[in-house]
Amino acid sequence: MGDDLGDEWWDHEDASEPEEETQQERQPTETPKTEAKPEKRKGIAQKTVKAKKKKKNEQKECISPPKTETEGEKSAKLKKKRKKKKKTITDVLSSSEPKPGCPADLQNMVTKYFSDKLSVVEQDELKLDSCFLTSNDMTHSLSSYLKQVCPKWSKIQKQHTENSSVVLLIVCSSALRTIELIKQLTTFKGEAKAIKLFAKHIKIEEQVKLLQKGVTHIGVGTPGRISALIEREGLNLQALKYLVLDWNWRDQKLRRMLDIPEIKLDFMKLLESGILNGCKEDRVKIGLF
Repeated sequence: MGDDLGDEWWDHEDASEPEEETQQERQPTETPKTEAKPEKRKGIAQKTVKAKKKKKNEQKECISPPKTETEGEKSAKLKKKRKKKKKTITDVLSSSEPKPGCPADLQNMVTKYFSDKLSVVEQDELKLDSCFLTSNDMTHSLSSYLKQVCPKWSKIQKQHTENSSVVLLIVCSSALRTIELIKQLTTFKGEAKAIKLFAKHIKIEEQVKLLQKGVTHIGVGTPGRISALIEREGLNLQALKYLVLDWNWRDQKLRRMLDIPEIKLDFMKLLESGILNGCKEDRVKIGLF
């Protein structure tokens, strides 16, 4: 028994040691396999988290409100708008001296206004070349201008005997301007009677009565009230010989009478009420003061 054990016991020990060594060597090779799996899972999880963050950022960019303009950007836009703004009559005239009106100015205005209201034949009849008096060159007062264009005034006023009519009609833009012009008539009118024809503080019925009472030679007023009196037959144009427009006078905004749309419309109605027919028949003369 002792011999048998003595022959083989060391052989068994030697054989067991390499087995243990092989097991120890296998263990480290197998452990990284088990550890690689969680690392892969972590990588996948991180990728999904990043993808979710990107989606959230994209959604935020889409939903984000529009950027508010800074004060500098607003001021720059306002400056651009101001540059694009059209020049007004006041802007143009403040940088240049106003020129006196001429017959072509009124003719062009009348032609343009009636271009879409009358036929071609009727528009040809609107030519007023033969109806114009000498225009004011802006050196005259009202009295001196009227003496120039109406040299036989004293005789004309004596011959006028009709009620509800005038020989000379002066058209201006406002009541205040009417009063100013009547004051300027003193050296021209002589014994002639002048009447104010505007709407401010004066009822149209009162003006109708004044025209019917006695002979009136000169009427000074606004186109709106003059047209209204003609429509009501309070004023007729049978005796009218001279129509003088306060053309060159300008208000505080440097606007002429016919630069104001409302007055321009009233004036065109006044022309249609019988003055254009008087010009065609060579009974009425037009002057630009």
